[in-house]
Amino acid sequence: MALGRARRSERGFDYWPGFVDALSVMLLTMIFLLSVFMLAQFFLSRNISDKDTALLKLNRQIDELTSLLALERAGKADALSSVSSLTATLDQAATEKLRLEGIIAANSAASSATGGAVSEAQRALDAEKQISARAAAQVDILNQQISALRRQLAALEDALNASEQRDKESQARISDLGSRLNLALAQKVQELARYRSDFFGRLREILGNRPGIRVVGDRFVFESEVLFDSGRAEINPAGRGQMDQVASALQDLEREIPPEIPWVMRVDGHTDKRPVTGQFKSNWELSAARAISVVQYLVSRGVTPQHLVAAGFGEFQPLDTGDGDEALRRNRRIELKLTER
Repeated sequence: MALGRARRSERGFDYWPGFVDALSVMLLTMIFLLSVFMLAQFFLSRNISDKDTALLKLNRQIDELTSLLALERAGKADALSSVSSLTATLDQAATEKLRLEGIIAANSAASSATGGAVSEAQRALDAEKQISARAAAQVDILNQQISALRRQLAALEDALNASEQRDKESQARISDLGSRLNLALAQKVQELARYRSDFFGRLREILGNRPGIRVVGDRFVFESEVLFDSGRAEINPAGRGQMDQVASALQDLEREIPPEIPWVMRVDGHTDKRPVTGQFKSNWELSAARAISVVQYLVSRGVTPQHLVAAGFGEFQPLDTGDGDEALRRNRRIELKLTER
């Protein structure tokens, strides 16, 4: 009678698997958000690097144009100085012309000599006018060059504004992509969690409350004695019967989960902390060999290899840190976990 009460107590409602399920989903969601953030940072850093390169190139062009503009301004200043000098000379020539005309009017007797002086003054005046005209032409050329430089500077400013606008648009697209990716990942996580819950529920129905088989968090746990003989990695006949039912449930799951959801059934091998003897050099080798043996058997029963992963943890992930036989027995186990690839 005491044994019956103990069994009814063991079949009581256990909140712990659901709580660990929730923690697992939360952890997966945080990992996906971190992945998205890293992806967004990658694209953003690449866009910023492109922008910095373009800005550096534009700055070099602006520096070159600024130097050219400074040279042109210096040339213009020289030309203006020449114009001022020529203007002064022209004024002097005009003054001289007036003086000569007065001399001509006052001294008509010396018309021949005066006529020669007037001709010389006129030639000098014509030469000064030519110099002034050339200086004025140079000033016009400098003004045209300055206008062209101003147009180039305006074009560069427009290019910078366009680059900033493209950067803003790229950031907006990255933000939108991140939001959509977050939503898609959250949906995939929810779908996988639902399929995991359905799969473990189906295994509970198939395997029932058999000794040595239990659910721990988000994992379905087989004690090693259910599947293997002591120190061995070959599945025993009783264990093959258990794995046949798991293989059947996995094949049903493969038909139900959409192809776009990347999932695997991870088979984890664990041992206790006692040293091994025989063909294996360490508990790590024994745990890995047992996990691989389970995976190979499931593949032989029709499960797709791409949906299976084998991992060996040796004695380094114990469920119970005690040294008693019960603690060591609980630590010798095979765990099945439905997770993302």
